[in-house]
Amino acid sequence: MALSDISAAVVRAAPDVDPEIRRFVETVAADLATHPDLASVPPADARLILELVRARWAADGPVMAATLETELPTRHGPVRMRVHRPLPGVALPVLFYLHGGGWTFFSLDTHDRLMREYAARAGVAVAGIDYALAPEARFPVALEQTIDALRWLEAAGPEFDLDPDRIAIGGDSAGANLAVAACLALRTAGEGRLVRGMLLNYGAFDGRSAARGTNRYGGPGYMLGAEEMQGYWRNYVNAESELELPLVSPLCADLSGLPPSLLVIPECDLLAEQSHAMAERLRRAGVPVEARVYPGATHSFLEAASVARVSRAALADSASWLRTVLADTTRGGVA
Repeated sequence: MALSDISAAVVRAAPDVDPEIRRFVETVAADLATHPDLASVPPADARLILELVRARWAADGPVMAATLETELPTRHGPVRMRVHRPLPGVALPVLFYLHGGGWTFFSLDTHDRLMREYAARAGVAVAGIDYALAPEARFPVALEQTIDALRWLEAAGPEFDLDPDRIAIGGDSAGANLAVAACLALRTAGEGRLVRGMLLNYGAFDGRSAARGTNRYGGPGYMLGAEEMQGYWRNYVNAESELELPLVSPLCADLSGLPPSLLVIPECDLLAEQSHAMAERLRRAGVPVEARVYPGATHSFLEAASVARVSRAALADSASWLRTVLADTTRGGVA
């Protein structure tokens, strides 16, 4: 399909999408169209295709003072960690960021620019891991690797000029799910003070509601489809009954004692209603929370920083919030 045909189809299907974000959606769709359908190839091949398609969006952007790559141990084997530092020679607070992709796709590489944007804009180190992907690794593997990585950052951070008393966690889509679930698990283990804040970008917080069908933003032109999201949930869990678990669907958890939170909500996103519900549940639980809606934005819109003003505005807002949350010398959360 020609780009002009894709553009016309996106305009018809999603007329309320911001024009600059529409360019992002159209380009991704056009690049995908040059490859075999993802459903027709093995997961490893589908991942490679998506790495290629997303490469242009992870390129360029801020230059770091230093980037460290290492392997760290977890209960499910070693994982690759990358740490971006915008400033040399000083102990920096840390944003531990978890990439999205439905627990099935993407990596540190697809989200490299996004991590560097946060580092440069907030003046913090940004660390991330290549957690094990579904369906080969199902719940709770990625979650437990996330928890182990956070504990590693607290224990080993000073060796790398990372401040173990100023750690925030963040993520997009499935990564936001893992971020909240990790904080819930740490709270239960008496380690809730390890994390100072949660940056939650268009998160998947409830697998039960995702299975009930579509809504206004679940069709073509909005970056994430309803059937696609249902497939991701199926990949992640071992059985449908696990969708009821608080560490899988944190929207049904007791959220009391979690750290201050910022929810970044694209207006034109299938998961926006889950973010609104999560913000309300956090408020009722007594958690300081901000929820910011970005008109015309779709799922994954933060990756479009090179072409979209709304993406850059959201990054600036989040960076300001991170500076505030990580500047305080007192810890958030509960013990």
